[in-house]
Amino acid sequence: MATATAKFSHGFPALLGLEFLEWEEGRVVVGMQVDDRHLNLGGRIHGGVLATLLDVAGACAGTFCPYPDRIRKALTLSMTTTFTGQAGPGYIRAIGVKRAGGSRIFNSTVEVYGEDDTLLILGEGTFRLRSDSQDPRGAPIA
Repeated sequence: MATATAKFSHGFPALLGLEFLEWEEGRVVVGMQVDDRHLNLGGRIHGGVLATLLDVAGACAGTFCPYPDRIRKALTLSMTTTFTGQAGPGYIRAIGVKRAGGSRIFNSTVEVYGEDDTLLILGEGTFRLRSDSQDPRGAPIA
């Protein structure tokens, strides 16, 4: 999974510290260590962090690419979220599953769990593959 995590070693996912725990066609598990930087003023994980994790896991559920030097990317068209729990610092993980889709548009559901397996947020998203990502071989990592 180090190769998958390395594909996201820049930009906002890297700033949050996202790492891939599992990734296969149609399913992904992404995790991150939450520390004080990720908390709101109430000492709980900021909703924006949870929504970002949901967004990334939803997109990645439909963009698996088995080639280490290539990547597939998607844009978020819509996303719904339901916040169901709270947590402070600790390790959290998102499980994303691609549910349906065509040649460019797909739908994923995601659940994010806290360190104690409390469901923190659930949602779904609709994503569009970028033009260079329609082929399962993806595009070279720039």
